[in-house]
Amino acid sequence: MLSNRSWSTAVLRGAVVVAVLLAWLAAGGAGGVAIGNLSDVQQNDAAAFLPEGAESTRAAEAARAFVEDTTLPAIVVSEAEAPLSPEQVATIMAFAERVPDLPVGQDGTVGDLLTGTPVAIPAEDGLAVMVVVPLDAERANAQNGEDRAVNAVVDSLRDAVDADLDLAGVTTWVTGPAAGIADLVAAFAGIDGLLLVVALAVVLVILVVVYRSPSLPITVLATSMLALTLAALVVYRLAEADVLVLNGQSQGILFILVVGAATDYSLLIVSRYRDELRLVESPYTAMRRALRATIEPVAASAGTVIAGVLCLLLSDLTSNSSLGPVAAVGIVSAFLAATTLLPALLLIAGRWSRLIFWPRVPRPGAAVDRVDETAEQVEARSGAWGRISAAIARRPRRTWVLTAAVLLLLTAWVPTFQAQGTSESDVFLTEVDSVAGEQALARHFDAGGVQPVVVVGPEADAGALVTALTAVDGVVGAEVTADEDGAPVVVDGRVRIEAVTTQAPESQEALDVVVDIRDTVRGVSPGSMVGGVAAERVDTLATAGRDLVVIVPVVLVVILVVLIGLLRSVVAPLLLMGANLLSFGATLGIGALVFNHVFGFPGADPTVPLYAFVFLVALGIDYSIFLMTRVREEALVHGTRDGVRRGLSVTGGVITSAGIVLAATFGALAVLPLLFLVQLAFLVALGVLIDALVVRTLLVPALVHDVGRASWWPWQNRIRD
Repeated sequence: MLSNRSWSTAVLRGAVVVAVLLAWLAAGGAGGVAIGNLSDVQQNDAAAFLPEGAESTRAAEAARAFVEDTTLPAIVVSEAEAPLSPEQVATIMAFAERVPDLPVGQDGTVGDLLTGTPVAIPAEDGLAVMVVVPLDAERANAQNGEDRAVNAVVDSLRDAVDADLDLAGVTTWVTGPAAGIADLVAAFAGIDGLLLVVALAVVLVILVVVYRSPSLPITVLATSMLALTLAALVVYRLAEADVLVLNGQSQGILFILVVGAATDYSLLIVSRYRDELRLVESPYTAMRRALRATIEPVAASAGTVIAGVLCLLLSDLTSNSSLGPVAAVGIVSAFLAATTLLPALLLIAGRWSRLIFWPRVPRPGAAVDRVDETAEQVEARSGAWGRISAAIARRPRRTWVLTAAVLLLLTAWVPTFQAQGTSESDVFLTEVDSVAGEQALARHFDAGGVQPVVVVGPEADAGALVTALTAVDGVVGAEVTADEDGAPVVVDGRVRIEAVTTQAPESQEALDVVVDIRDTVRGVSPGSMVGGVAAERVDTLATAGRDLVVIVPVVLVVILVVLIGLLRSVVAPLLLMGANLLSFGATLGIGALVFNHVFGFPGADPTVPLYAFVFLVALGIDYSIFLMTRVREEALVHGTRDGVRRGLSVTGGVITSAGIVLAATFGALAVLPLLFLVQLAFLVALGVLIDALVVRTLLVPALVHDVGRASWWPWQNRIRD
């Protein structure tokens, strides 16, 4: 019979478990709604991400004074293989007249969002007609029911095209900037459904294989899902209050990061909890001991990732800097769920809690206290990981030299990684209307006429600027913005000039034209500014390149400081950082080979290697942290070299499982048909596998074994060799 004190303790424990579960259920209820609403607070306008000091940003601000409304055009382009007949052209022109009456939402029409009358413009070659639909940018980006107004307009135009422009021998697309935004939003729409389902399904399969239990995988997966709801709730509230900026790619990364990190932390805690259940009778005691042993490496892992991603705040691009806080919120949520919710779920059945491992239930007596075991005995009972540990112990130097040589060889391909940016049409990996329509426009029209390059300069230089711009290769014409009477519009002594390019502003070729225009303008009128969509892309790429140079060294220093504090050493953290840099180099080298010669990708955005670096260094180092904290624990008792053998033997299985889970979850990003996310998914998944299976398995253990006690310098006095 339980004593009063034992009874009180049991009641208190039960109350704590119930309170934790209720708190998480409440967060899950509110967060579940927030997940569905995250798309409402997304900002996917590239111009909004530019720094205030960028030339295109300053030019856009100055150019607004010359027009009443900022235009976001949608374009309907019809193309035929043979010259269009007069009847077909008349049909398209009649369609243009009906565009303002097309329905938008429940009560609105396209006409409510127009800044001018839609105009049908036949091509000079007679093979195409384009209808320009000038939308008011501010109103088009406003919310219209569950979608933004621009999405509803594009959907309405496409429905009308299907119904009214089914002409023989004629193909019609809805394209232009408005359609590009709508297609991008449609691609990100898979985040709430397909991406999450694929990621969770992959994790569930891996967990079933790892645990061979029907209930434990569900418990871990529930922990990850509730962590995601908490993260979504916090991010939604912060984005709604304009504290941070959320875009589609940040949301996708958030989902993957939370599920992967929460599962990894749960794997580590569950593994230690199972070991303790073999030594003690009480599940509560086993959990207390498991948390005491794992809280430091799990907290260090979370802290390392948080510190790494927050370095993105140094970026001048809001799309990059905003990802830092979003990812940090996700990691905090994953850590809290793994260290509070997971233990509560594992202890919910009280004294029968160990049955969650059924049918392989760990029981006291199944293991004995193994403090007196030799390293050889530990390796003998650890299966494949024991054999790997023993092999490394026999030839540590040969192991790390050969491993490092292979990684260095792969790193040699890094210079071939093409990260100079891609055209907007290359962003999509599937066929989309906006891209096909843009290509049709380029075949028959001066593609830069829809969104020309904008120059704002002194009135006195207007004539010289127009003459100089017209002479730039790739510019078909330039003119000063005029009023209804044809007189130049002058604001604060400045004029606005539009330069039409032969190339679409979304193309890579247009970027070269902008660079030439800027060089020309500086020579004619140094105080003038060059803006427009193509100029914004030029500034975005330049800023992204600057971010790579600034952020990478900061990330390295920050993570090194965290490792020094965790391992109480300088040498071991330097070894870990060197190993993980080799891993990143090898990953980028393999990525270059695969992207260039297997997938045939047209290149990559400069943010791809930046994101890959931040996530791989911050996340990849986790597996070395998990290993080295156990090695240090063992080294304090048995010495460094024996500590390496014991640490690798006992953590091999769980760390490998964690690595596979994280790689699989990041790999799920590839289900979204966007070049940036597919490339990031490949690099991070590959890099995590290299970190977990090569760096943590071979390179780090062999290095530390070879260096020995000096690995813990300058605080090695407590550790034997």
